[in-house]
Amino acid sequence: MFTINRANLKSSHQMVWLIIDFLMLGLLIFNLALIIFDSIYNFEAIQKFLEAHAGGFKEVYHPIHINFIFYDLVFVSIFLTEFAVRWAYSVGTKVYDRWYFYPFIHWYDLAGCIPTGGFRFLRVLRVISIVYRLHKYNIIDVTKTRTFQFFNFYYEAFMEELSDRIVIKVLSGAQNEINQGSPLFDRIQNDILYPRREMISDWISARVAQAAEEGYVPNRGALRSYLENRVDNALKQNTELSRLRFLPVVGSTIQEALEEAVGDIVADVIHQILDDLASTRNHAFIEDIVTVFLPDPEHREAEEMENEELIRLIDEIIEAIKKQVRVKRWRKEL
Repeated sequence: MFTINRANLKSSHQMVWLIIDFLMLGLLIFNLALIIFDSIYNFEAIQKFLEAHAGGFKEVYHPIHINFIFYDLVFVSIFLTEFAVRWAYSVGTKVYDRWYFYPFIHWYDLAGCIPTGGFRFLRVLRVISIVYRLHKYNIIDVTKTRTFQFFNFYYEAFMEELSDRIVIKVLSGAQNEINQGSPLFDRIQNDILYPRREMISDWISARVAQAAEEGYVPNRGALRSYLENRVDNALKQNTELSRLRFLPVVGSTIQEALEEAVGDIVADVIHQILDDLASTRNHAFIEDIVTVFLPDPEHREAEEMENEELIRLIDEIIEAIKKQVRVKRWRKEL
């Protein structure tokens, strides 16, 4: 059984409702136990057994059995009263957007109050909802109970078996597609992307120009200063260039002039590249790149060769994944 965290119960702002939950939980369990016993009592063999071995108990309980619907209505009236109070509270505190949402969301509470047939056993759902609410507020910890651990173990085992079969089925299908040469990627490339190659080139060209303009133009001066400093440091560390300093009279002048010229050349080249990318002149360059990735289908089919080694590699990788998926962890835990 679970233990009650009294500290959380006292500190909870829902203390009154949680106490009511405990009372309703006790009533529900007692009521369900009574319903189950009364269902068993319907058998004539049970009545004869009680008459033979517990005659006094049969005399006391038999009138309850005859008027069981009346006694069950006593429980139903309590449940409906609690339901009405909670509904009124939810309306007053605006728990839901509409006042009539509460009975639809808590439909099982109303359905379980029908005192006939199998509707009575829907009260089990109300027990589950109360236990979940108490667990949510850390009043009780359901996960530490043996009942939860028992059902959770077999639930996890079932889900692992089910998910493993699905994953293996999907991977096997992927293997078959790869080995048979699935035309999906070819259809995407030939029928969807290639006819829109010009549109893709225009879109990428516009995005590259926008990115270069927004990222480069405002920082042009800082970028140039950074490039000149980096080139200057690189040239100073170059041993061949440092030897120019030892030339008589003009050595240091030549070295400084050369460093400045190289820095200017590098900065100008990079600036020119970024200027081109930030303008419409980048369209031809982007179009060439798109053409490389999306060549003419006829030209590509003439040059394509099946790479069996690559297919075999992918197949072995998927097979290794399938072997790992087949490992049953729940059996190891058992």
